[in-house]
Amino acid sequence: MKNILSLIIMTASAAGIYGNFGQANYSAAKLGRKYNIHCNTIAPVAGSRLTETVMPPDLVASLKPEYVAPLVLWLCHDQCQENGGLFEVGAGWIGKLRWERSQGDIVRQKNQPMNPEAVRDQWEKICDFTDATKPTNIQESLQSIVSVLSRVESEGEVGANPTAAAASATSTSGINPVSRDLGQKLPPSTFSFNHTQCILYALGVGMSTKDPDHLRFLYEGHPDFSCLPTFGVIPSQAAMMDGGLSSVPGLNIDFTQVLHGEQYLELYKPLPTSGQLTSEATIADVLDKGSGAVILLDVNTYSGNELVCYNQFSVFVVGAGGFGGKRTSEKAKAPLPPPQRAPDAVVIDSTTRDQAALYRLSGDWNPLHIDPSFAAMGGFKAPILHGLCSFGFAARHVLKQFADNDPSRFKAIKVRFVKPVMPGQSLQTEMWKEGNRIHIQCKVKETDAVVLSGAYVDLHAASGASPENLPQSELVFAEIGRRIKDLGSELVKKVNAVFSWEITKDGKNSAQWTIDLKNGSGSLHKGPYNGKADVTFAVSDEDFMEVVQGKLNPQKAFFSGKLKVRGNIMLSQKLEVILKDYAKL
Repeated sequence: MKNILSLIIMTASAAGIYGNFGQANYSAAKLGRKYNIHCNTIAPVAGSRLTETVMPPDLVASLKPEYVAPLVLWLCHDQCQENGGLFEVGAGWIGKLRWERSQGDIVRQKNQPMNPEAVRDQWEKICDFTDATKPTNIQESLQSIVSVLSRVESEGEVGANPTAAAASATSTSGINPVSRDLGQKLPPSTFSFNHTQCILYALGVGMSTKDPDHLRFLYEGHPDFSCLPTFGVIPSQAAMMDGGLSSVPGLNIDFTQVLHGEQYLELYKPLPTSGQLTSEATIADVLDKGSGAVILLDVNTYSGNELVCYNQFSVFVVGAGGFGGKRTSEKAKAPLPPPQRAPDAVVIDSTTRDQAALYRLSGDWNPLHIDPSFAAMGGFKAPILHGLCSFGFAARHVLKQFADNDPSRFKAIKVRFVKPVMPGQSLQTEMWKEGNRIHIQCKVKETDAVVLSGAYVDLHAASGASPENLPQSELVFAEIGRRIKDLGSELVKKVNAVFSWEITKDGKNSAQWTIDLKNGSGSLHKGPYNGKADVTFAVSDEDFMEVVQGKLNPQKAFFSGKLKVRGNIMLSQKLEVILKDYAKL
């Protein structure tokens, strides 16, 4: 008789393995949670009539039930919060079991059938437990799938390794020493757009034709058609969403464990309404918070060689701490608490049920914001609103209340994301005016829950405002810019250098300027240089004016510490001549 091979293929689900709230047929542990019922499993090794025939008598004697019962009693105690655990126990020893999962591999592409040959070809990777992950719940199990689907939607093709965009578990996140060599650049990204993307973004953050002031952001034929300032986050977010961080050596990150903690955006000029922008991202710092790591990602976005805006993403990686790094950074744009008084203005604005569905069209395709089943897997009752959508709501509230909807007055915004918002809820933005800085706090009106904290918007002074608070150096650089337009080619031949200026006022960073007298016919722009400047000067606005007006000798300013110079200090002599000759007030 021939031997017959029998195959049994068992079918389960992630909810069956890990447990999921509301799915009783899969998991009693999760079902009972809302009723404060905990369910655990023990696998005891005990001496019994069944084991006494296969075990030595002395071993059977040591496997007494009383060496198992204390575990059961503890699991039944009201102080024990364990739920869904699996334990082996015997002879006075107790051990907890957990699941382990390989990194796996993706074996399909968008709009193409998945076939068993692809599974066969990648089987070795699928079964490779190198750097295995240890998911503990259904959210960790399925967040990688969410991220993969997001990449399918946005890129049209799934890469070969899910860890490049999303997928391992908390235990695999880590910061290796090489990653702490700061200044590492991520692959640059380009963003092409026209008025359609500008209008779509404005609608996504709640603008409406019901408000006549909004038409300049919604109609390309409007004489003052403009792009909302917070659209500046859209070109730069590719550094986060396209797996840019995963390309950095030493950053072993599970992107399912990445939380968007804070955001800073600064504009150096009003955003264009069409064109192509290039974003270059750099790791500014990596902080060790113990339970996780904070990565500060600086992203400069350029139109050609001109810096348009700067973003700083602050992301928290759960489980990646404990590598011995510092806890704080002077490079972080810090959130600030609002004044201890009643707000000067409050704006309440309703989001629509389709707010997240609309905002996602600006580039964040995460199904968490559109698919109820994925939202449920993440522990939410319904899809949640994007944090950067609330960010856009709050910014435009300030722009309308304190800047007459003039985007040219917008300078910067900083927020800390606290809690999610459900589409359809109302956002209440509280505002405190302190000079040209507007402190803000954003709440959900229905629940009074704070969703944006430590936030502020910096505005440029109105054109008719008193210039006493404006840096006087602005006037000098404006004159330098005019002279470069007239004599740039001649100056490039004489100087052949790039100068960067860091201007402070009242002890705070006020402005950065770049004088490029090396390339083309020369240029001046506000903001840092896209590359390495030959010389960088740091000086206060007051001392800068003293030097330009001849009241303070540059050498004395340098030796007294008022003027700090980095780079080729000898080239500063050429700039001194330029200031005297071409920047007369």
